[in-house]
Amino acid sequence: MTNNKRAGFVALSGKKCFTVLLTAALTFGVAGLKAQTPAAYVNPFIGATTNADEAGVYHGLGKTFPGATTPYGMVQISPNTITGGDNGPGYSFEHTSIEGFAMTQMSGIGWYGDLGNFLVMPTAGKMYTIAGKLDGSMKGYRSQYDKKSEKASAGYYSALLTDHNIKAEMTAAQHSGMLRFTFPQGTDSRIQIDLARRVGGTSTLQYVKVVNDHTIEGWMKCTPDGGGWGNGDGHADYTVYFYAEFSKPLKDFGVWSANIPDDWSRKLDDVTGKKYLDRVAEAEVLKGATEKQGKHLGFYTQFATRANEQVLLKTGISFVSIAGAKNNLNTEIKDWNFDALHQKAIALWNKALSKASVQGGTPDQKTVFYTALYHTMIDPRIISDVDGRYPGGDGKTHQTANFNKRTIFSGWDVFRSQMPLQTIINPGLVNDEINSLVTLAQEKKMDYLERWEIMNAYSGCMIGNPAVSVIADAYTKGIRNYNVPEAYRLAVGSVEKFGNGDKGFSGGDISISLTLEYAYTDWCTGQLAKWLGKTADAAKYSQRGQAYKNVFDTEKGWYRPKDDNGNWKAWPDSARTKQWYGTIESNPYQQGWFVPQDVKGMAQMMGGNAKTIADLNNFFEKAPNNMMWNDYYNHSNEPVHHVPFLYNRLGAPWLTQKWTREICRRAYLNSVDGLVGNEDVGQMSAWYVLAASGLHPVCPGDTRQEITSPVFNKVVLRLDPKYAKGQTFTITALKNSAANVYIQSAKLNGRAYNKCYLDFKDIAAGGTLELTMGSKPNKNWGI
Repeated sequence: MTNNKRAGFVALSGKKCFTVLLTAALTFGVAGLKAQTPAAYVNPFIGATTNADEAGVYHGLGKTFPGATTPYGMVQISPNTITGGDNGPGYSFEHTSIEGFAMTQMSGIGWYGDLGNFLVMPTAGKMYTIAGKLDGSMKGYRSQYDKKSEKASAGYYSALLTDHNIKAEMTAAQHSGMLRFTFPQGTDSRIQIDLARRVGGTSTLQYVKVVNDHTIEGWMKCTPDGGGWGNGDGHADYTVYFYAEFSKPLKDFGVWSANIPDDWSRKLDDVTGKKYLDRVAEAEVLKGATEKQGKHLGFYTQFATRANEQVLLKTGISFVSIAGAKNNLNTEIKDWNFDALHQKAIALWNKALSKASVQGGTPDQKTVFYTALYHTMIDPRIISDVDGRYPGGDGKTHQTANFNKRTIFSGWDVFRSQMPLQTIINPGLVNDEINSLVTLAQEKKMDYLERWEIMNAYSGCMIGNPAVSVIADAYTKGIRNYNVPEAYRLAVGSVEKFGNGDKGFSGGDISISLTLEYAYTDWCTGQLAKWLGKTADAAKYSQRGQAYKNVFDTEKGWYRPKDDNGNWKAWPDSARTKQWYGTIESNPYQQGWFVPQDVKGMAQMMGGNAKTIADLNNFFEKAPNNMMWNDYYNHSNEPVHHVPFLYNRLGAPWLTQKWTREICRRAYLNSVDGLVGNEDVGQMSAWYVLAASGLHPVCPGDTRQEITSPVFNKVVLRLDPKYAKGQTFTITALKNSAANVYIQSAKLNGRAYNKCYLDFKDIAAGGTLELTMGSKPNKNWGI
């Protein structure tokens, strides 16, 4: 979960409204499936809400977006209902009006959000230059929409805008997209494009030019002064270039331009405040203007329409240049065939989603699985153009031929499940991401790796050194098509800059979280050093990996934060379950299990395996049935995601089997509130894909993969021949059912197998793991 500061507002609709609307979320095309393709099971509405009331905590729920995109594509065309704060994806299902459809979105994040650029809205009648307010207190081009008409599927979104009876549809290619609007008869139909739009703030400077009677081009510059990621504290600084063509000729068109004083602040609260919106509402409308640069611009084209006339807009974007945006569009969308483009998007999704296929399970379970897999394929997205050009961290344009430049690396979240999943089914993507992080550090002349990268920004969001974990995990699994010496140098630079060092602990307000996470990535660095033959470094960093012991108070029997001088901080009542006591977005009870590199040593410190298992049982049993945010096993947030698999390491694998099945059943649903916490750029969903398949690591950087109880009767993971010897790895579960959750026996490639884990090389070699299931634990298997 991205570290959020509450932004002063939450979702406006309460539980009652949310519940009423919930049933409409299932109108997405899976009902009455004709072709049982993976893409047909995808329900993009799963998690598509920021509703803090429903979640019971300001972090909200899934925060996914329902719009059209392609696997790891640069473009995501999605409805926007509100901006910023804890509404990072720009959309929340319970909202009843839409302000427009933006070309770029983020998935499952807080911290004010970002992107949401090039906001397109079809309108009619009086023209407004502001979207207006969700609560109706300010009028604008925002429109109510018919929730029953709203549909979303892989590569497609549509809704009926009821204010003017306009149907909006959208589909996407990797670097471009197309919108199709069906208008009623009218003389003042219109398409408006808000060029200043940005989730979490505003773009600070825009430019637009009319190229010919069907085309416009330009750019939107987004700087920290305009808010965005972390309301500017995340340092996101990027320019979106666009090249857009209209199917209907530009005859009656123009630009609106708001005069924003130089001394006005333009962070989120400013640009959503009445003073700023009043100024935009009074923007000068420059009818017939063919070129304009300004601080708050929009473009419109107005025309007459016949009843049910379709008007289309196709747009290419680039983060390099207008020429790049034009080339992206002309390469990917050569005509005006919306339906053909939609079918291409579906084909891309079917190919991507076929990397993991399932048999058995209920229709809802299959929908949850394939939608989870879909959500793991949003980021890290491509930021390079079709010709391989990309914006570098030095502000210059770079060319890549041997990897795809990627962005949106939510490191603190995704090192746990998302990137380990990709090492199996998309190792080339992992290779791309490491290349992207290493070259970014070189371009910015940094000697360490960014922990939460967005659009080349070293945002510094969250804690730890997650990129080091990703590199260690990739290297040990044979993913090494990057500059290994440079990756190692940067890993060392990272843990030296951000770490426990020779002191052996980190002090301060989040002492426990820092010490434990730094100890883990020190261990990862030690592993890299060992594999690279750097004996002294291997000993040094492996020893630092034991620093977790230095914040364990034997008198209290648990972890306790220290100040910078090494003195214990005061021990409050209910210290283990006190949120933010020495921890970040957690409590000591939740964070304290994070010793993946030395589970044996952790258990000894806690009083032995039996005592540790008893404490874990308490941890799980006190979690609420709905798995929403709580002080015990809190699946809503990342620090505990490895914890169910600790039982395998402690000699009670049947409890891993029990609890992973329970979590899959209780925390993942085929509904809008089907994710109990923020999606966090693929992490929440990747956990499900792995656990429901029957595999999950405790410790990325270690090749051991824990075996657990699969949700499905058969799971086939397709391997990449460039990285693996085998073609597929299959997990079958005989006699599997909702009651038969316990593994009775196992065979690996036809031979009896009595370990509760696999080595990664067993997966990469291809083959079959056959599990026989039963309703009662077999406490002799896997010990």
